Amino acid sequence: MSSENRDRQWWAVTIGVLALVYLIGAGIIVLAAAALRGDGGSGGDEAGGDNKAAITLSEFKIEGDLSVPEGGVELDVTNAGSVEHNLVVTDLEKQTPNIAGGSSAKLALSGLKAGTYEVYCAIPGHKDAGMVANLVVGGSGEATDTAAASGSHSMTQEEGARYDKAMVANMTQFLQIAGLAEPKLAGTKGDPTIENGPVTGNQKLAPTEILADGTKVFDITARVGKWEVEPGKVVEAWMYNDQVPGPWIKVNLNDKVKVRFKNLTPAMSDIHWHGIHLPNSMDGVAPYTQDTVPSGTDFTYEFVADRLAVGMYHAHSHGEQAVPNGMFGMFTIGDMPLPKGRTISGIEIPADVRPVLEMPMILNDAGNIGFSLNGKSFPATAQSATAVVKLNDWFIVHYQSEGLQIHPMHMHGFPQLIYAKDGIPLDQPYWADTINIAPGERYTVLVKADTTGAWVWHCHILTHVEQKDRLFGMAGAVVVTP
Repeated sequence: MSSENRDRQWWAVTIGVLALVYLIGAGIIVLAAAALRGDGGSGGDEAGGDNKAAITLSEFKIEGDLSVPEGGVELDVTNAGSVEHNLVVTDLEKQTPNIAGGSSAKLALSGLKAGTYEVYCAIPGHKDAGMVANLVVGGSGEATDTAAASGSHSMTQEEGARYDKAMVANMTQFLQIAGLAEPKLAGTKGDPTIENGPVTGNQKLAPTEILADGTKVFDITARVGKWEVEPGKVVEAWMYNDQVPGPWIKVNLNDKVKVRFKNLTPAMSDIHWHGIHLPNSMDGVAPYTQDTVPSGTDFTYEFVADRLAVGMYHAHSHGEQAVPNGMFGMFTIGDMPLPKGRTISGIEIPADVRPVLEMPMILNDAGNIGFSLNGKSFPATAQSATAVVKLNDWFIVHYQSEGLQIHPMHMHGFPQLIYAKDGIPLDQPYWADTINIAPGERYTVLVKADTTGAWVWHCHILTHVEQKDRLFGMAGAVVVTP
């Protein structure tokens, strides 16, 4: 055999072997994929068969294939938004897990009978913000998605009149809770399981004791309980000292601080002191900076409050559940220096200005608490997020975001002087009409109430505050009396 023929034979054998390896590898991949699907390689599953439907979730709408055949279907649910969403099929007891932005999940539905099924996002506040649609099975009924509902559908006069009546009643309820209209209403309760529990959060926490060396001792207990976020709506909350937000801890500059933390939640926990200068061992990130604090145990934090601060405290362990559900609070050290005696953009700040009110405004948009101001949703924000002052009074607001989204906070009637950011005084304070507050940020503002009336104060992402028949969520007020 010539060398040329031997070379040709060698190449033929080599190519054959490579082809065989490729085919075997491809077969293994196909079988593995089938095993992972659990469909035996049939191309479908028991519930859905070959019927597929793509659903897209975003802020705040549900779109996609909302008409499906009878029998079975597999929903491919994609979250195209920036925050977690899920999809619930009413009456079928079926839902996806929470889906992070940019991720997907599959939901197999079997035995579907012809009809119309409501689908919605069960993240608190999201259904109210418009994440609800109809899934039509077998061509019976009318499919709708929230984009179509909000865009192409014109409201009839009959619908408008009905929505108007409900909206006015809802907004009047706010005035009644605030004591500005008759009959005056009591509003929401605190934890219904605790007699004489706090009705609202941010209650200033006095030291349990002051030690001989001046150390101020505070007691903080975390547990899961019931919290009324708006009249008649009671949710499961993760709380510090049985309130949402947790108690406001305010100390003086250079105070020695000891916080005795007891964890009664179902899982390990800790307290992170966000924006507070302290030793690494007190930062509250178990197990890096401290031992874990299992359920039923405690831990003591000790540090010196050696820098001015407008900070926050919240859980770090299991924070994705604990914080949206209520385990957050405000921690301030000293007072941010006011820009007294200065003229800023033509507005004079008196040298002797004395604010009559200092209030936290803690924002949330997730978990069981949902869209809220200081742990309450409109109209209960009449209790938690309403500043009542007299004409020409000055007052201070500490904005703090514990949510997952940005919120542009707009105060009707009055400009807001931003004079500290994240607890750091600004060399150049400035006036703002609307302040964009991102998760973890704090803004400290000074306001002069120079016109009487009840002025709306709200997040300007309108689906965070309003739906067709009522206000909800992130709306409060500034009430200025003569």
